[in-house]
Amino acid sequence: MNKRTRTQKQDTTWVVKEKTEVLKFLIEMMPSQSRKSVKSILSRGQIFVNGKGTTQFNDELVPGDRVEIRSAASNIKLKGIQIFHEDEDIIVVEKEAGVLSIASEKESKITAYRLLSDYVQKKNPRNRIFVVHRLDRDTSGVMVFARRREVQQKLQNAWKNAVKERTYIALVEGTVTEGGKITSWLTENKALIMRSSKNPNKGKKAVTRYKVLKSNKKFSLLKVNLDTGRKNQIRVHMQDLGHPIVGDKKYGAQNNPIRRIGLHAHVISFNHPVTGELLRFESKVPEEFTRGFK
Repeated sequence: MNKRTRTQKQDTTWVVKEKTEVLKFLIEMMPSQSRKSVKSILSRGQIFVNGKGTTQFNDELVPGDRVEIRSAASNIKLKGIQIFHEDEDIIVVEKEAGVLSIASEKESKITAYRLLSDYVQKKNPRNRIFVVHRLDRDTSGVMVFARRREVQQKLQNAWKNAVKERTYIALVEGTVTEGGKITSWLTENKALIMRSSKNPNKGKKAVTRYKVLKSNKKFSLLKVNLDTGRKNQIRVHMQDLGHPIVGDKKYGAQNNPIRRIGLHAHVISFNHPVTGELLRFESKVPEEFTRGFK
């Protein structure tokens, strides 16, 4: 199975070995994609031959030609989100801190869901999107949306097996000297605050693994991986650790030098719900997270 990593700047390039045509070459290079999917990529203007865009199925290729597939959405930036990847089944975006994933009682307009819905409906008023998973309002990073309800359900039903990597970067208070694993059971109180317990009979099991990337006397930068995906899981587990996330007053933080919560959804890797292709999307760590370690 092919594995493809995508970031804001990364594309895929192949060098032609023998005389052929564009569509035939693309189908050979992308065996996990259906013929219809490959034709859609070509028709959307994502294919470039020797730096020049083409949408022609039968354009001739000769040995030495460089064929490049570019993310059609790599330069599309909406207010609060940037589109990393778009195909017939899914859309992957980078959400800024401060933007809600979906509407709440207090905010119904400036949400990642609404921004993306408006974007797809400009192309076709009948287009819709569906939330696959959420990020907290003050957490930035990678999010996945589905283009059809059946794709959403397929991803959500197989989420544990489909997702191969889910990595966050957390800037926390204090000096963390070594990595580890936190296991607890989470419940939510009437104030919508998650509470952590070591009692297996109290709440849903949550498992968080963390590794120290950088640290000094004031702060530590952690790489965090989730075995489970509970609400506010990383935030409450960092509080359990005694090193709350910078700016996270809700879970015990005392300082906010970066004027936001220090949590970023850095990487998500999963099997495409239709093609089965292993996809990996990476969002750059915000500069303010690392500034204090230079």
